Amino acid sequence: MSDVLDSYPQWLDGAWVTVRLTLLGGALALVLALLFGMAGTSRHAWVRVLNRVYVEFFRGNATLVLLYWFFYALPLLGLRFTTLSAAVLALGLNVGAYGAEVVRGSINAVPKAQYEATVALNFTPFQRMRRVLLPQAFALMLPPFGNLLIELMKGTAIVSLVGLVDLTRVSKNIQGSTGQTVAAFSVVLVLYFIIAQVLQLFVRYAERRVDRMLGRRLPSEPSLETVAAGAPGTGVTG
Repeated sequence: MSDVLDSYPQWLDGAWVTVRLTLLGGALALVLALLFGMAGTSRHAWVRVLNRVYVEFFRGNATLVLLYWFFYALPLLGLRFTTLSAAVLALGLNVGAYGAEVVRGSINAVPKAQYEATVALNFTPFQRMRRVLLPQAFALMLPPFGNLLIELMKGTAIVSLVGLVDLTRVSKNIQGSTGQTVAAFSVVLVLYFIIAQVLQLFVRYAERRVDRMLGRRLPSEPSLETVAAGAPGTGVTG
């Protein structure tokens, strides 16, 4: 066991690669999820078609196959990616497809009265989404987003197959050099668990912040339902 623990510089380097892949892949997945998730709620059929094509294609393909495609196949067609870029693209595109469905479902779960109030206030579609629907839907998105982020972190283990020295690759290297299979793979289990718990703490902190932000209302700020109902002083009549 001491030989395994004495290799802590390798463990730290591997953990940093895993964390970096998680953060970069998660950022890409979040952007794609928001874009295509909102596209799935569009009134325009062709925009919703874009959502379905993206979601069904990348959700229906294995992350490992996407990684091989970016790393081995596309260079033959003239498109070359670094190993890190190929891994981030494969992870982000795959998890983003699941996230897009989370965004679409969360937006659709916002009470219909909120949407009707924005119509009564003559909000543009952009204003409805930015000021009312998306903030409320974001609170619904966070718990499943946390699960997807942890799944993405665990999915980074596949990058060892294309040469990136992440935690999984480090554990195999140390197991091969020391012969201590149980110790090497026990350490990597603990490290993945610690990273997952840190990510979960971050997501729960974000949930509390969003809940406080949505629960905070200035005394002079009327609710949308009140405005739409034509309460005195709002300037809107029913």
